[in-house]
Amino acid sequence: MLSEAQIWQALEVVKDPEIPTLSMVDMGIITKVEIRGESDVFVEMTPTFSGCPAIKMMEGMVAERLKEIGIEKVEVVTTFDKPWDSNKLTERGLMCLKKHGLAPPPKHKGEITQELLEHVACPFCGSKNTETKSPFGPTLCRSLHYCNNCLQAFEQFKPVV
Repeated sequence: MLSEAQIWQALEVVKDPEIPTLSMVDMGIITKVEIRGESDVFVEMTPTFSGCPAIKMMEGMVAERLKEIGIEKVEVVTTFDKPWDSNKLTERGLMCLKKHGLAPPPKHKGEITQELLEHVACPFCGSKNTETKSPFGPTLCRSLHYCNNCLQAFEQFKPVV
């Protein structure tokens, strides 16, 4: 019988469909793992937003991964009881966003202020000599920025409360 820690570890290879350098565990999407029997596991997940078009795909990816490691009965439930927020990203998740070329969101205390949104550190050179070009990027969770030091345009994964 697998332990809960082993199940969490197995789920670390299930990648976020939008940012494939990042696992759903590091993204903070997998919120609960419960062993219900010898080969029976319940997984709860909270996607980054309720309109995510990949919810069913992500549920299937989680179930498939657990079946690969020998779990016979897998129940994956999506819930929005406790909404996802960007503080759920793990430290490894923040580093993976940066490796993907996205500025990670800053940690917040439940409120998004203008200061959090300005002078975002460039994921390429680390400079904060940056400017916001648009609060709207290619997806709802990203904004567009420009670095005045390395002259690179980049996206930031926006902080979410």
